[in-house]
Amino acid sequence: MSLPNRTPIAPISQFWRDAALPFIEARTVADGRRVCYSRHSHETFSIGLIDSGCSTYINRHHQCRIDAGTLVLMNPGDVHACNPIENQPWAYRMLYVDAGWLAGLQDDLEMGGTGFRRFSPILTRDPLLQAGFRHFHGVLTDELAEPSHKHGAAVEFFSLLHRRLRLDVAAPVSDSKLRRAAELIADNYQRPLRLDEISHAAGVSPSSLIRSFKKHFGMTPHAYLTNRRVQFARAELRRGIPIAEVALAAGFADQAHLQRAFKQLLAATPGHYRGVRCADSDQNNSR
Repeated sequence: MSLPNRTPIAPISQFWRDAALPFIEARTVADGRRVCYSRHSHETFSIGLIDSGCSTYINRHHQCRIDAGTLVLMNPGDVHACNPIENQPWAYRMLYVDAGWLAGLQDDLEMGGTGFRRFSPILTRDPLLQAGFRHFHGVLTDELAEPSHKHGAAVEFFSLLHRRLRLDVAAPVSDSKLRRAAELIADNYQRPLRLDEISHAAGVSPSSLIRSFKKHFGMTPHAYLTNRRVQFARAELRRGIPIAEVALAAGFADQAHLQRAFKQLLAATPGHYRGVRCADSDQNNSR
C-alpha cells in the first residue's frame, strides 16, 4: 500500500551562516507565536523585515505595534524585544551584522574613519529598503550563489541603508558611576559577580544602582550580566565549541543555566543555534 504524499512542514525557526561570510548571520522565523524573547541586546547591528502578521516592538524606551512591511533596526547594545500580540500569527526575517565590518563600510562611504555610526530610526517602511532587504536576503540564503556575489550584495544593501537613513553619533554613558558598573560587568562577566561588588565599584548603594541602571540600559545589572554571557556563548557556539564547555567559559554554573538563559533571550536553544547553514530546525534542539 502506497503512502499518501505529504507536504514537508517548514521549520519554525532557521539560522543561516556561511564561513565565507563570517560577518553576517541570518534567521528566518515562520511562526513568531512560538518564538518569544525577553528584553536583550546584541553586539551586532540587527535589521529585520516583518513578512506577515503583527507584533509588539520594544527598542530602548520606545514601544509600538509593527506589521508586515516594517523594517526594524537595532544598534549594538540597544535593549529590545519583539513578541506576538494575543497569539496572532506573524513571521519575520532577521540579519545580524558584525559592527566592525559595517563600520568599515561606513568609513569607505564617508571617506573617513570614525568607527560605527548608529542609525537613528528604530524602524522604517521605506519601499526601497524593503525591496533591497528581500533581494539581499534571497541572494544570501541561495545555496547556488557564489560567496563573491553574496558579499557584493551585502555591500550594496548596507550602502543603500547608510544612504537612506540618517545616522546618529553613538551616545556614551554620561553617568560615570553607571559607566564604571557597566565596565566592571563587561570585563568580568565570565566569573561570579555579586551585586555588592558592582555597586561598590560604582560607589552607590545596590538599590540605587538597580534603579539607575534599569533607567539607562533598560535592564537590571543582573540581566545585563546574563546578556553579556549569552552573547559570548553565541560567539563560541558559532566556533563549534561544545555546549557544556561554552556554558562554563561564559560564567554559567552549568549547561542547564546556559540553556535557560539562551532560550529566554534568543528564543532558541544552544543546540538549535549551533547548527550549520540552512540545516537548522526545531528537530536540532535536542543536540
